[in-house]
Amino acid sequence: MCLLDYLLPVLKNYFIAVKVVLQQLFYRSFILPDLPRQDGKVAFVTGGSRGIGYYTAKHLAKHGMHVIIAGNNEADGNEAVRRIQQDTLNEKVEFLFCDLASMKSIRKCVQNFKAKNLDLHVLVNNAGVMLVPESRTEDGFETHFGLNYLGHFLLTNLLLDTLRKSGTCNFNSRIVTVSSATHFAGELNLDDLQTSRCYSSHGAYAQSKLALVLYTYYLQHQLTAGGCYVTTNAVDPGVVNTDLYQHVSWPGRFVKSMTGWLFLKVS
Repeated sequence: MCLLDYLLPVLKNYFIAVKVVLQQLFYRSFILPDLPRQDGKVAFVTGGSRGIGYYTAKHLAKHGMHVIIAGNNEADGNEAVRRIQQDTLNEKVEFLFCDLASMKSIRKCVQNFKAKNLDLHVLVNNAGVMLVPESRTEDGFETHFGLNYLGHFLLTNLLLDTLRKSGTCNFNSRIVTVSSATHFAGELNLDDLQTSRCYSSHGAYAQSKLALVLYTYYLQHQLTAGGCYVTTNAVDPGVVNTDLYQHVSWPGRFVKSMTGWLFLKVS
C-alpha cells in the first residue's frame, strides 16, 4: 500500500509535466504583454533573488514600481537588488530577509516592512521548494506544506490589512500566488498533512500546491464578501528552466537540460 501511495503521485506529476511541456511547444509566447507605468505602486515578491521571482521583480521595477524582494539569502538578495537597479535605473528596489520555513522570521519580515509605512499594491507569493527529501521546517511542519503553503498563508494574512488599505475602486490590490499544474495530482489528506505515514516528495509537493489553489479560492470569496478592493489569483507558470529542479531525478534533469534552452521558458 505504501509503495502505491509513493508511485501514484510520481506517475501523475510526470504525466502532467509532459502535458504542460507539449502545450508550451504549441502555445508558448516569448513576448510579455504591455504593462502601463506603475509609478507610486509597491510590490512585494517572495523568492525574488532568482528564477521566476527575479524576473518578476525586475519587470515590475522596470515599470516604475517600488519593489521589495523577500528571501532567505541576504547575499543573493542584495545582488539581485543591485542588478535590477542597474538594469532598470530604478533605485526603489530593496531586500528584506524572510525565511518562509520559519513563522518567527515571517513575522519579523512583516514587522520590518510595516515599519517603512508603505502601501502594498501587489503581493507575489513565488518562493517555494520542490521534491526535497523528507524534512521539517523550524516549526515542525513537512517542508513542502510548511514553506510553500503555510509560510505564504501566514505572510498573506499578516499583509492583508495593508493590501486592503491600498486597494481602490480604480485599482484593486493584487495577490498573485505561484501554484502549479501538479495541483491536479494533489490530494489534501487532512488526517496526515505531514505525509508521515508514507512520504512521497511528489505527493507532498502536489499537496502544497493544491492547498495554495484552495486557499486562493477561499480568500477571494472572503474578500469579495467583505467588499474589499483586493483580487487574488493562483497562476501556473508552466515548466520553467530554473534551479527549482535540482531535486528532480537525474533522467528528468537530463531531459530538462537538453531541451530547456530550446523549448522552455528560461529565467
